[in-house]
Amino acid sequence: MRPQDLLCPKDSGLYCPVGDFYIDPVRPVGRALITHAHADHARPGHAHVLATRETLDIMALRMGAAHAAATQAAAYGERIALGGVTVSFHPAGHVLGSAQIRLEHAGLRLVVSGDYKRQPDSTTPPFEPIPCDVFVTEATFGLPVFRHPPPHREIGKILTSLAQNPQQTHLIGAYALGKAQRLMALLREAGYDAPIHIHGALEKITRYYQSRGVDLGEIALLQPGGKAETPKGGVVLCPPSALHDRWSQRFGDAARAMASGWMRVRARARQSGVSLPLIISDHVDWPDLTRTIEDIDPAETWVTHGQEDALIHWMTMRQRAARPLRLIGYGEEEDEAA
Repeated sequence: MRPQDLLCPKDSGLYCPVGDFYIDPVRPVGRALITHAHADHARPGHAHVLATRETLDIMALRMGAAHAAATQAAAYGERIALGGVTVSFHPAGHVLGSAQIRLEHAGLRLVVSGDYKRQPDSTTPPFEPIPCDVFVTEATFGLPVFRHPPPHREIGKILTSLAQNPQQTHLIGAYALGKAQRLMALLREAGYDAPIHIHGALEKITRYYQSRGVDLGEIALLQPGGKAETPKGGVVLCPPSALHDRWSQRFGDAARAMASGWMRVRARARQSGVSLPLIISDHVDWPDLTRTIEDIDPAETWVTHGQEDALIHWMTMRQRAARPLRLIGYGEEEDEAA
């Protein structure tokens, strides 16, 4: 069997005709396998959803319990038969519950990685390289310029600024699922033990992380009232969209930071209007992307989205078979509305 007979791109997403299911479909389908709960990969309206327990729980928190007609939880490593295909979910290291999905049929093995990273992250199980014939990868930061520094070095920027400006509130923009909780954990690992205040848009996911045993220290919800409930100094986490809106005015002359792999690009950092750009990403950078392909050593690599051309060129120069899928509808995590 050819790999494209087992998995092929359709308008709705990656489709497996043998098992009659889609992976991360962009529109409602009969059966969907979901890699993780970010909104560009997990959408409501499917008849049946198969995902990890954490992904299903987070989807319910974000979309409501009726986001799918039926759901099924898959444990990491569990083998599940769908038609003539055996599927299994494996840690992707992206956010809590994120998974790579392995398909096995007629001796052929394909792994759809979804979004993933290989930097250490105490809030989610680490990425596991899975042997396969075809590796399906993202390339969000698939250019040699993207080399994410050690995250503790970036957190050090915040701690240094706090020490120099103890009365100034430090407002950090971070995506509600995964990035915000990772920043909390990184601050704790760096020795910051004061309460971390959060915008209301981060509360549900943060409390869920805590319920799953992720230690984030003391988290204080900022009430929607005025300055009476506003801390003087310390750290406040919020969605990126809230950094410069009316809500943020309550903090006065706050130091504003933004955590994203895109902060590597100076123009993007300037456009964000922040004084402390933090290069912290939940996606692989160029060295980890190419290292992953070398570690797995698949017979063929397919690239779903991102900087496909650069990665395809890198593989072609090394006599590695590769093809771009050019899927539409995927990208970095969405900004949560304030």
